[in-house]
Amino acid sequence: MAPMRATHKKRVLFICYSLSGQTNGLLLHLAAGMEEEGVEVVIERLRPLKPIRFPLGSTRTTIAMMLITFFRNLVPIAPLSEKTKEQYDLIILAGPTWSYHPSGPILSLLKFDGKRLFPNQTVLPVISCRGYWRMHWLGLRQLLKKYSARVPNKIVFSHPSKEPWRTLGVFLKLAGKNPERSKFMGKFYPKYGHTSDQHEEAFRFGKMIGNALTEDQPIEKLNFRTPLAMP
Repeated sequence: MAPMRATHKKRVLFICYSLSGQTNGLLLHLAAGMEEEGVEVVIERLRPLKPIRFPLGSTRTTIAMMLITFFRNLVPIAPLSEKTKEQYDLIILAGPTWSYHPSGPILSLLKFDGKRLFPNQTVLPVISCRGYWRMHWLGLRQLLKKYSARVPNKIVFSHPSKEPWRTLGVFLKLAGKNPERSKFMGKFYPKYGHTSDQHEEAFRFGKMIGNALTEDQPIEKLNFRTPLAMP
């Protein structure tokens, strides 16, 4: 009888930042889907040295934040844990879009930890945004490839409300308002952030990724472009 081929449990490292909890909600479902397929998931949450509160609290603060982040301002983060030095079959790099770009904590991670984390590593970006994700994706892919990472695919979830209500609703929410509770705005902007249907889609994507990893199938062939994600 031929000897059985040794196999190892696939391991995925999630490196993520979530200001309002929207990215975190997607990732918990994505991770649950992978775990259902037998994949080990390790989560590393980025922690700004100076905590950023949500909501920001005022219109003035929100406008200032939008202007600063448009110029890709770095947000210093606490040192990463020892678990980021272990070996993984895949890294999920996840965070929100800030003024068309990756968030400040993600940019800080790339600048100061990119040379250690990403060379010859397969990285799958996950983007949570209100809709304007393309510049974020192009810039993030360029930075990852700078560190010789393999970027085979991407997952993008945008807030489902239509424009211009989506942008207005997100702005008001950041400023500390509750537009979804307004009799007028609520007609066009019923909920801030991602829906339960999108969470279920993230879970399905997680199962797809988990199955691809365990079966040694290419992630680039997975279809993450659906009516609920990157429509």
